Amino acid sequence: MDQNEIQNKVIENYQRDENMMILVFSQWCVNNDLNPETLYEKAYPDQINNPALKQSIELVVPKEESEHIPDQTVMGVLSLFGNDDLAFVVSEEIEKRSKTEK
Repeated sequence: MDQNEIQNKVIENYQRDENMMILVFSQWCVNNDLNPETLYEKAYPDQINNPALKQSIELVVPKEESEHIPDQTVMGVLSLFGNDDLAFVVSEEIEKRSKTEK
């Protein structure tokens, strides 16, 4: 493999992993009766028409068909990709839910 092929492979892997992160976020939202687009827009108002988000929303399943995604998992995945703004919005929703469950 030459240098260009290696760079392309690294970019391709990162994009695939980033898409998986967005899918985890979207499924977590659905599982918690939240709208992924609304939360994403709160975090990134300039990226309302994010194609990766729209694609992931098409792939989510109803919460009854989904495995449980722990809050720590979605927070960890967002942190791994440096999505601090989105992690902040998610943490606010977790806090709201915690207050209503008491």
